[in-house]
Amino acid sequence: MRTGSRKAWRSVRIVIGRCVKRRPVRGIVDGVTTDETRDGVALTNLGQPLFDGAGATKRDLVDYLDAVRDRILPALRGRPLSVVRVRPGQEPFMQKNLPSYAPSWIRRVGMWAEASRRQVSYALCDDRRTLLWFANQRAVEYHPGLVRGGEPTHLVLDLDPPEGAGFDLVVRAAHLVRQALDDAGLAGAVKTSGAKGVHVFVPVTPGTAMDDLAAATRALGARAERLDPALATTAFIREDRRGKVFVDSTRAGGATVVAAYSPRVRPGVPVSFPVAWEDLDRVVPADFTLRTAPGLLAERDPWAELMPEPRRLPPDLVEEGHAIPVARVQAMHEGKRRARARRAE
Repeated sequence: MRTGSRKAWRSVRIVIGRCVKRRPVRGIVDGVTTDETRDGVALTNLGQPLFDGAGATKRDLVDYLDAVRDRILPALRGRPLSVVRVRPGQEPFMQKNLPSYAPSWIRRVGMWAEASRRQVSYALCDDRRTLLWFANQRAVEYHPGLVRGGEPTHLVLDLDPPEGAGFDLVVRAAHLVRQALDDAGLAGAVKTSGAKGVHVFVPVTPGTAMDDLAAATRALGARAERLDPALATTAFIREDRRGKVFVDSTRAGGATVVAAYSPRVRPGVPVSFPVAWEDLDRVVPADFTLRTAPGLLAERDPWAELMPEPRRLPPDLVEEGHAIPVARVQAMHEGKRRARARRAE
């Protein structure tokens, strides 16, 4: 972690409270040889490497998730869950549909998935037992939906740096978003994505219409871009970003965003971690990993502490956003236009 004043870092210094240490206790549950059992969940092959470059085992993943369960479960509870799993010798894959062999005690919800044009049975990861079951399935990443009970709960802006850029560029763009929020009378919390960027979460009042939320997200992205167009862009087509930080305003509706405290399938197993706004320029994503995050946690949940109270979307913001084309749709049409132009040449 970068050096900085102890006082400045105190706002995100956290402890895990209890570290989960277990001796291997092998047994047989339902005919399967287990290393141990927790909360009725049989845990197997805990000594296997998690994935190439992880520097961690499956046991490390299970122990980490079990230790932070009181923090990560509130971010998952009641939300349709997609996970990224890594099986030995296979590429990581995202799993949305709960498999048929999943235990009957896992709660689930059926939702229409627009991308795949089908009904999907999503898991609801509401308790320790379900979280442990997913960990034993080698689910490394946890991507909950932005809805609970069918209603949106947060507006999210995802900031992604250009190739080869440092984290400081993303931090500068994040402060543009914060300024745009302040100007609109809104407030949000920020966390590292666990990859190269950051996520800004803005809680909204119950009853917010989905299309109004999506419109407000587009308007906030556009306002942040206007504050410094040399730094930030909302251009959805990658070749149009020209070395700028991409302010992704498309995370609305049925979208998912990786949960706070979730590990990522990347070398060293970084985790998505909440940071106070005033400390954002003192950290880098690599500060927060499956191994280091527990030492930064105490009996606190900084994501809950840093999250402001929900606010109503300003009508002028919503109106502005409805006049902005949906980025994905606009990019699709532009891509087709460019393809036709290339063929004509």
